[in-house]
Amino acid sequence: MSHRPTNHTTRGALSNPGSRFAATHAVDFDDGWGTLDVDALEERAPATRLHSDPARRVLMRNETPDIGFDYSINPYKGCSHGCVYCFARPTHEYLDHSPGLDFETEIYYKPDAAATLEAELRDPHYVCRPITLGANTDPYQPDERELGITRSLLSVAERFGQPVSIVTKSGLIMRDLDYLQSLAKRGLVSVYISLTSLDPEIKRSLEPRAAAPTRRLGVIRSLATAGVPTGVLIAPVIPALTDYEIETLIERAATAGASRAGYVMLRLPHGVKDLFREWLAEVFPDRAEHVMSVINQLHGGRDYDSSWGTRMTGTGEFARLVANRFRLACRRNHCNTSEAFDLNTSAFAPPPATGDQYELGLDF
Repeated sequence: MSHRPTNHTTRGALSNPGSRFAATHAVDFDDGWGTLDVDALEERAPATRLHSDPARRVLMRNETPDIGFDYSINPYKGCSHGCVYCFARPTHEYLDHSPGLDFETEIYYKPDAAATLEAELRDPHYVCRPITLGANTDPYQPDERELGITRSLLSVAERFGQPVSIVTKSGLIMRDLDYLQSLAKRGLVSVYISLTSLDPEIKRSLEPRAAAPTRRLGVIRSLATAGVPTGVLIAPVIPALTDYEIETLIERAATAGASRAGYVMLRLPHGVKDLFREWLAEVFPDRAEHVMSVINQLHGGRDYDSSWGTRMTGTGEFARLVANRFRLACRRNHCNTSEAFDLNTSAFAPPPATGDQYELGLDF
């Protein structure tokens, strides 16, 4: 796997370091023939490859105390949006892939996700709780347009009265407005649209295949107008790079119709820290050292601290400043006052399955 930084305009990571679980690792080196520079010029952005990933279960139970949901479903492993900062990148290493370009190009999908979910919801031991789609990777990444895995899950949720919460940065969610409106009428859905920056240059290299910021604001407006409870997630906040936009992002999202807001500080677990440092040095060499210095201040002198309760926000003076700015911006824009995001679990009612016996209603 190549470790050579290569700035593909349609991909986020600049390299493809080996999995930390791999027994061996390949490293590029200059053999004196000048082939590294030639290869870098000729190398094209790698294409996306899809892999069917059948699963016996799709409901994942959340065991961590600082995440506000009980169940999640990830229709996809890997994400071709290519966000270089994505905290989920290291999960690809469990599949013997790189957290770098492999995460963006080797995409696994669950073809039987809807049928599996239906079976799990029929389990007599299942207790209805809201399910989050998009907790790890985006449920509306580009290949969802053809595969329709997320849409099939919404179909099951609608028929069963199962509440769902969705996090995405894709305009493709508008394809499923029919299901979203139907679920919203019964208090069964909420949507958070992720926003990182309104700067098109930052977005282009930071999130190369995600929807443009103006498109995401348009999605917020369309969903809110259609009666779907919609919020904005400022994620991630990147110190000394995008944090100055917090107030503007909340104001623009609230004006578009977002009634709730949240934020997550940049997280750099495992190999993500190296990928992000590499990206910073290539795209923002003038401020890379300062950005990492503030990130280290947030995490006790390290690139990342995974401690529950603080991993999403960081600690120290900068973290407190961001938290106060966020709180005041929400107050000014009347965010986080709506109760429409409290999803209804009382409507859960599995429909009769094929082959179930019905009462004939005959008199004898």
